[in-house]
Amino acid sequence: MGLPMHPVAGGAVSMDTLSSKAALMRESLQKSQTITDNIVSILGSFDHRLSALETAMRPTQIRTHSIRRATENIDRTLKSAEVILAQFDLSREAEAKVLKGPHEDLESYLEAIDQLRGIIRFFGNCKGFRNNEGVANHVNSLLGKAVLKLEEEFKQLLSLYSKPVEPDRLFECLPNSMRPSSGSHGDQADPSTKNHGDSKTSENAVYTPPALIPPRILPLLHNLAQQMVQAGHHQQVLKIYRDTRASVLEQSLRKLGVEKLSKEDVQKMQWEVLEAKIGNWIHFMRIAVKLLFAGERKVCDQMFEGIDSLRDQCFSDVTTSSVELLLSFGDAIAKSKRSPEKLFVLLDMYEIMRELHSEIELLFSGKTCAEMRESAFGLTKRLAQTAQETFGDFEEAVEKDATKTAVSDGTVHPLTSYVINYVKFLFDYQSTLKQLFQEFEKAEDANSQLASVTMRIMQALQTNLDGKSKQYRDPALTHLFLMNNIHYIVRSVRRSEAKDLLGDDWVQRHRRVVQQHANQYKRIAWAKILQSLSTQGLTSSGGGTGIPSDGGNSSGVSRALIKDRLKTFNVQFEELHQRQSQWTVPDTELRESLRLAVAEVLLPAYRSFVKRFGPPLPSMDFAIGKVWRLGSMQPVVRTNIKLIKKTTSKVAGCDGDWKVTRVESEGWMGVEEPLVESGKNPSKYIRYTPEDLERMLGEFFEGKTLNEPKR
Repeated sequence: MGLPMHPVAGGAVSMDTLSSKAALMRESLQKSQTITDNIVSILGSFDHRLSALETAMRPTQIRTHSIRRATENIDRTLKSAEVILAQFDLSREAEAKVLKGPHEDLESYLEAIDQLRGIIRFFGNCKGFRNNEGVANHVNSLLGKAVLKLEEEFKQLLSLYSKPVEPDRLFECLPNSMRPSSGSHGDQADPSTKNHGDSKTSENAVYTPPALIPPRILPLLHNLAQQMVQAGHHQQVLKIYRDTRASVLEQSLRKLGVEKLSKEDVQKMQWEVLEAKIGNWIHFMRIAVKLLFAGERKVCDQMFEGIDSLRDQCFSDVTTSSVELLLSFGDAIAKSKRSPEKLFVLLDMYEIMRELHSEIELLFSGKTCAEMRESAFGLTKRLAQTAQETFGDFEEAVEKDATKTAVSDGTVHPLTSYVINYVKFLFDYQSTLKQLFQEFEKAEDANSQLASVTMRIMQALQTNLDGKSKQYRDPALTHLFLMNNIHYIVRSVRRSEAKDLLGDDWVQRHRRVVQQHANQYKRIAWAKILQSLSTQGLTSSGGGTGIPSDGGNSSGVSRALIKDRLKTFNVQFEELHQRQSQWTVPDTELRESLRLAVAEVLLPAYRSFVKRFGPPLPSMDFAIGKVWRLGSMQPVVRTNIKLIKKTTSKVAGCDGDWKVTRVESEGWMGVEEPLVESGKNPSKYIRYTPEDLERMLGEFFEGKTLNEPKR
């Protein structure tokens, strides 16, 4: 570093330096300005020259741009021409395939139709193509011809593979339990063998609908239908499908045995024939809905997949006539004249319609099938209504039955057995009846309704039986008849499901009625004969103990009166035996019980009477050591008497006829003269021993004819 300058001297130097620098800067700025002005002048000159150049080159640029655009247009035109030519090539290819027809190569034919539709769309979008309309018309004409051939192919293919289903093939699709026995095609369903507990089984059974059209053909038919629909041929598809499939479906039903019957046809049929046809109809309905209609629905769903407008309509059109054919028979039955025997077949028909309800609802869904669906449900309602009305008719018919069929032996009346069997059979339909009641009176309990109906039928029967019992002239037979019939009712109820519904109180109440009629029979039938064995009217008020002279007795009893009583007894008993052995008590237990009740009253009375007033009975065995004669106050000792034999009518060692009676002293016997002598003809008055009577009572209520020999 140098030495520091003097302050004053240093300041002067700095100012000079700055001044010289400022001068240099001014000079530089002036030069820069001069240069700038020169440059601006030069640039202005360039702008003028460039404008002139641009003006000179504009025509050239325009020509170059036009050439470039022309080139691009040429390229686009060439490309368009290539595409158009390609469409013409496709058209020629498609035309060749169309002219060849679909029969040999359907898949290629369908591709050709797709190509024609593509060509039509292409030229429809080529607005600038001069011959656009002409080409489109040509291709449309070709497409029309192609679709007509397609329509014919669809018809031929559908007809070729649409054949009626043979009954045997349908039966193979049924569960094993429902397949008819071999050789029974004419009578597939025998109503008499129907098990009404099988309804749940049939609902849960597996059915396998047959393939109505081979699975390998369905995709082809689907493609054909789809092409026709795309060509706007909806109605043609519908008509071809309906005309082909509807007749085939009807033929399948007719092969099965379905026939069209009117209400008049039904009315003319004998009941046995009609019952068999109803049983078959039930079988046919199950096969039609679960197999044929289900199979047809499957065909429609697959063939018209994605074509909703045709799927339901085709199914509806094909099945309409077959459904009408089946339902018309059901309607004819529902509207025919009601009769009690029809109730069970009506319930069978109602039962199958209820079973098929959900499947009908599923198969015949949609607006197009609404009419058939409602027809089926309407038939269910009509069957229920007719069954309910028949129920009411039956109740009224039972009460008012005026049949003059007399049961002369007092046994169970045919009406009773018919009504009870009818009611027992009804209980096989319990679940069906409950559903039927709920069709019309949903608010009430179905069990109580069934119980109420059953009780009304039972009451109607009893009312009728009361009337029929008045036909008998013998009041005893009246009560025997009522006893037999009400006992049959009670016994049948106790052995059936009706017991749970009617209850124990009903059973016990009617058992008491049976007993009351049995007691009334016993009182009325045996009162007179028991009166003849009574001691009333035989003994004088002041009777003594001694035996008077001939014609009297120890107690003032007339021998003639005793004989008259015994003769009356014999006549009355023989009349009762002859008449009541022709009467019938069909129930073994009740018959034995009634005989025993009579024997318990008759035999003790007879033994007592004969023992008191008759000669020694053969059945009396007495071991004795002493005897005495009541005519004397002193005993007559007979030490040699050991036993009075059953076969003897005299006491050994005693003169005349004697009667052995017990006395208070054990081992002593009294012997007296009888009021009715044994004589030469002892059976004139006392014809029967108690054992004889008991044996003859065993012949009562056997329902013997007059000429039938005694046992």
